[in-house]
Amino acid sequence: MKSIIYSILIAVAFVAGANHAFAQSTPPTGKITGSAITEQGKPADYATITLLRAKDSSIVKSSLTNEAGLYNIDRVTAGTYLIKATIIGYDKSISGTVTVVANSVITVPVLKLQPATSSLKAVNVVATKPLIERKIDRTVINVENSVLAAGNSAMEILERAPGVTLDKDDNISLKGKQGVTVMIDGKLTYLSSAQLANLLRSTDGNAIQSIEIITNPSAKYDAAGNSGIINIKMKKNRAAGTNGSFAATGGYGNNHKASSSLNLNHKNGKLNVFGNYSYVNNKRPQDIRLDRAINNGGITTFFNESTDMLGSRSAHNYKVGADYEVSKKNTLGVQVSGYNSGFDANSFNNTLISTNQVTNIAVTTTRNTTLERYNNLTANINNRLVIDTLGKELSMDADYSYFNNRQSNNYTNNFFYGDGTTLRTSSLLRNNLPTKINIGTFKTDYTNPIGKTMKLEAGAKFSYVATNNDLRTDSILNNVWVTDAGRTNLYKYTENINAGYFNFSKSWKKTSLQAGLRAEQTNSKGDSRDINNITLINERHYLSFFPSAFINHEFSDNHSLGINYSRRIDRPSYDDLNSFVQILNAYTYVQGNPNLKPQYTNSYELTYTYKKRFNATLGYSKTTDVMVEVPRQLDAQKVTFITRDNLAAQNSYNLNLSLPFTLAKWWNMNNNLTGFYLGFKANSPELVLNNGQFAAQGNSINTFTLSKTVKLEGTFNYQSPLTYGLFHIRTQYGLDAGISKSFADKKATLKFSVTDVFNTRQQNLTVRQGNLNFNVFQKNETRVARLTFTYNFGNAKIQARKHNSGADEEKSRVKSGN
Repeated sequence: MKSIIYSILIAVAFVAGANHAFAQSTPPTGKITGSAITEQGKPADYATITLLRAKDSSIVKSSLTNEAGLYNIDRVTAGTYLIKATIIGYDKSISGTVTVVANSVITVPVLKLQPATSSLKAVNVVATKPLIERKIDRTVINVENSVLAAGNSAMEILERAPGVTLDKDDNISLKGKQGVTVMIDGKLTYLSSAQLANLLRSTDGNAIQSIEIITNPSAKYDAAGNSGIINIKMKKNRAAGTNGSFAATGGYGNNHKASSSLNLNHKNGKLNVFGNYSYVNNKRPQDIRLDRAINNGGITTFFNESTDMLGSRSAHNYKVGADYEVSKKNTLGVQVSGYNSGFDANSFNNTLISTNQVTNIAVTTTRNTTLERYNNLTANINNRLVIDTLGKELSMDADYSYFNNRQSNNYTNNFFYGDGTTLRTSSLLRNNLPTKINIGTFKTDYTNPIGKTMKLEAGAKFSYVATNNDLRTDSILNNVWVTDAGRTNLYKYTENINAGYFNFSKSWKKTSLQAGLRAEQTNSKGDSRDINNITLINERHYLSFFPSAFINHEFSDNHSLGINYSRRIDRPSYDDLNSFVQILNAYTYVQGNPNLKPQYTNSYELTYTYKKRFNATLGYSKTTDVMVEVPRQLDAQKVTFITRDNLAAQNSYNLNLSLPFTLAKWWNMNNNLTGFYLGFKANSPELVLNNGQFAAQGNSINTFTLSKTVKLEGTFNYQSPLTYGLFHIRTQYGLDAGISKSFADKKATLKFSVTDVFNTRQQNLTVRQGNLNFNVFQKNETRVARLTFTYNFGNAKIQARKHNSGADEEKSRVKSGN
């Protein structure tokens, strides 16, 4: 606190000195403060305050009220004025005469706004946000009114965002790099990549407002995410009175798709109560082909696998909460959210085994029935205190999250000779994996503006995570189910992270600066026990520092340049640290790695902006101990398995161009192009690697306004061949199209869309490394036609506050079936 007071004194001394030095040329000034309220006595937040000359009512300057209805007008030249307050839906309110003298602070009597006496129907105001907005520290995709967002899941919308791609396992990459932290409403999801994918596929796109892509976050954010943060903001109806929205979607590809969502809000006086609910139900087929060549002792055996799966997914997502204005400066909030989801699937795998790729010497088949259930309950209590009208603010969050996940599989393996006769007795396996996770977090943030051009921010966060995975695998022996000791274990993991940060920002007329430092101290312990109670314990304690810096300079109205730097960390997912084996079929499985270490990334960006619309960003990052999927092979057993391992380093170079064009009054085009190079290095007894490849990604989003109520959209995505770790991924591309019609005074909208119109999206990759030689082809159901109806009802005049909790980073590392 002493340092803050000292900084304020320096700023005051500087201003006083400057005023003295320029007293001969600068007119004497004063300050005007005041507040505005509605006829119900509630704060008129975000009202426009206009300073008028008393003699002729000419405009001098303007300002806005804050959430408490308060306003300040600084540096007012001595004279006589009037103050006018305006807000949509209310008549203007004008003060009496206000006289300002040098170095005075004048408090204006409260301005009271009355409901508008004239009909607002006579005024037609159209304010539509662009589909893609470029801000100083992030890219925002406003999907709320997009035709293509209607009825799609959050995952399907996200994979069409600029620079975002998904691999065959739904791992999210940004500008070619994995290690993306996904937040929902500013909250970390604490899910593993597989569970996060399930959550996003079960989240109705109709409930999404926007997607923010932050490639270089400041020290205020958790340090997780080497390629940046993607924040998915859900729709909020926080307006005066009662209001809400409803959406329903029906679709069909190879199978049915259905979703619906309801948002409700009621605000009366100091209390705001809100809630939302969404439901998703769909079937999704998947086609996978895997071709392998395994050389053992000079003899090559070929495996040609085909797997067909039909999965059925259903999910209930909900959130209820309330905000209460304890006073004009203090708001207390509570919130409860969660989901209950399930995924059922039946798959059939057929493997042809030969030594010449012509005549089969053996055939195996695997039938698998999968049952997954995911349940989550999260509670949050938060408090926001506005200390003064200058912007000094203190906020606190406490969160608790509980996850209860269950997954079971039943495998039937049959073995035949090439002629179809039985090779050996069928093998029956079953496994059950219940997982329980408890997460508690507390965070506090303090903001202290120093004058108009400087700001100090500081905060702290404490988190604790406890997971419990109890994997049991059984097989049939003499017609009796017997526990498979080699595939059964109990895994417990605990993690505590203590973090603190500070940020300093300063702005001049043309230049802005921000610098910060975050420290995170991590304590973790993994305890793995097999059926014989043999224990493997992996314990770690480490302290890491994460600096960040941002500089932006406007050379003119048309040209600006920005430079930024940040250091980031990615910790292993909780289940990636568990050494348990997850069976896919008789010759393929996935295994965790208890020795997996966190990866660190130093990232640099240089951004040039032309006419505040066109952007070019040049970036470089280096990641040490990069975590990647590594396929390994047991030649003698003819088995391939996938694990995660740390490579020595990853170097990434990228150039991104954002090119929005207005080709006609009715045609807007937004193009995003990224060229990048990813290089990977490893030098260990298990793996020697030094490879990389130049690649390109691009998308073009076109919006055609056919009339005041009809809009057409088309989006084309393209990704060139690229290399990621050991995987060489082939070209991917696709076209989406949709049309929307609004009616009922624009309260209702009907949207029709088709994703992947030409059914071209697919995953195709190869691995050629050491003794590994295989190809993978995967085709999901991507061409789907959807019809969506949305309806908005109630009052929507005054937006209330938005809030993010503190339990965001930890939840992003937990698996979820949504």
